[in-house]
Amino acid sequence: MRGDFHLTLRAAAIFMKNLKWWQKTAVYQIYPKSFMDTTGSGTGDIVGITQKLDYLQKLGIGAIWLTPIYPSPQVDNGYDIADYTAIDPAYGTMADFENLISEADKRGIKIVMDLVYNHSSEKNSWFIESKSSRTNPKADWYIWRDAKADGSAPTNWRGIFGGSAWNWCEERQQYYLHTFAVQQPDLNWENPEVRQALYDAANFWLDKGVGGFRIDAITYIKKPAEFVDGEPDNKDGTVAIHKMTANTPGILYFLHEFKKKVFDGHDIFTVGEANGVAAEELNQWVGDDGVFDMLFEFSHLTLAFTDGEIWCYPRKWKLTEFKKALSDSQIATKENGWCPIFFENHDQPRCMNHFMPEGADSIKAVKAFARILMTLRGTPFIFQGQELGFTNVAWDSIEQYNDISSRGQYELSLKEGFTSKEAMDFVHFFSRDSARTPMQWTSGENAGFTSGKSWLPIHDDYKTCNAEVEDKDADSVLNFYRKFNAFRKDSEVLMHGDYEELLQDDENIFAFVRSLGNKKIYTLVNFTPDKVSFDAGFLNKAKKIFGNYSTTEKGILQSTEAVVYEEEF
Repeated sequence: MRGDFHLTLRAAAIFMKNLKWWQKTAVYQIYPKSFMDTTGSGTGDIVGITQKLDYLQKLGIGAIWLTPIYPSPQVDNGYDIADYTAIDPAYGTMADFENLISEADKRGIKIVMDLVYNHSSEKNSWFIESKSSRTNPKADWYIWRDAKADGSAPTNWRGIFGGSAWNWCEERQQYYLHTFAVQQPDLNWENPEVRQALYDAANFWLDKGVGGFRIDAITYIKKPAEFVDGEPDNKDGTVAIHKMTANTPGILYFLHEFKKKVFDGHDIFTVGEANGVAAEELNQWVGDDGVFDMLFEFSHLTLAFTDGEIWCYPRKWKLTEFKKALSDSQIATKENGWCPIFFENHDQPRCMNHFMPEGADSIKAVKAFARILMTLRGTPFIFQGQELGFTNVAWDSIEQYNDISSRGQYELSLKEGFTSKEAMDFVHFFSRDSARTPMQWTSGENAGFTSGKSWLPIHDDYKTCNAEVEDKDADSVLNFYRKFNAFRKDSEVLMHGDYEELLQDDENIFAFVRSLGNKKIYTLVNFTPDKVSFDAGFLNKAKKIFGNYSTTEKGILQSTEAVVYEEEF
């Protein structure tokens, strides 16, 4: 028996050597506008990111994913791109970007770009030409349709930011489709010239030395052959465009072409944003026969919105649903594929507020999520500020919010009959601005983010929740992330071990075990503010190695307690 264990461990050691670089590290997502401002403009810049590379190296980061830094009118904070092969002057110059790649490489860190290929900005030269007439060379680069006989929009589809997904264009006397904001017209992927232009842009950045791509909203690029009305899911008679266009059959043809013309032959990683891809479909998207190395699928984040994302109509979800969503992805990629593990990004509220009950200890809660993040199978993605324990903001007025989605959802709530206070409560819980508040570096003015007026207000907890303070506190969230990330990198069990969910039907505790040879690592997290008990027979010989309480009793979890055990037999 011991010989079998040693064989298994030797095989794991060989596997560890064969892991790709992006499987062995953690990825840090930066929202450049809010990371570090070196000019006093109130907006973060590329030089600021370069200045903080040592901070990220100490955190144990091997790749930085940058949200868009291309020229943009900033209607959707850079996800409306005016030029796919340039740097927005607000962030710096191409020379600044090239220096960032060089300095990051010296520290063993790769720079990953964000590709926004479902849509462009209305200010993009491609769209300006396309809308000028029905006969110009780029007339078919976007999705145009005639009005219905009564002059109304071609379909009853509702955009993700609210309102009709169609907008009237006087020049062409037609409507164009926009899955997101009016200022973000959808590109026509059926046109091979469009696809080639996008592939050329991606290869431009590969030539600069980037280490990979995150591909935005990729599940929307393929549209149905016929554009028809859908069954309304809202009082205004509209239907969510996600239901009508996401993952339309034929999308994988486009994506395999994308892979062949861009990804293949490069030592990079790719991760697609694929809201709506089910766990049982993952093998078509990732792994040996798939397109991407990893896929952001959102089943564990969208539990409150199973039938269209309307903030004023969230549903209550159960912990067993959350656990199943994570477990399904772990199981689906067990033999073929790899998971990106994430609980926060630039489009989501902070995980402590999103998943933990009101009144939970915020420090214990964010450390609990760090334990899950670092012990599931896959590559951990840390969103800026997550490693400091950032929580949601709750500003008094909608005018204080910059996020176009928050404003749209607020107006939709009012139209649905909710009071302004109720509408603000929805914004406080779901707003994307909670993830976009400036990084908190010090206890000084503007949290050390800028010497000017910040583009978005600083969170009011910055004097105690910042990198300078937490660096000096051995028990801080920051130092916990540093320590646990290092532990993960050195653990063959966490890198390659099998995953099994435990206490599957428990509505209070998320528990799972990672196993390899004669070693096991158990993770248990109490998602309630109450003390809970469980049958701890499986922990008989296990020893505690991490916990957010100084003392732990097997079979008992305190309020928001998270504990990691190790067993060797």
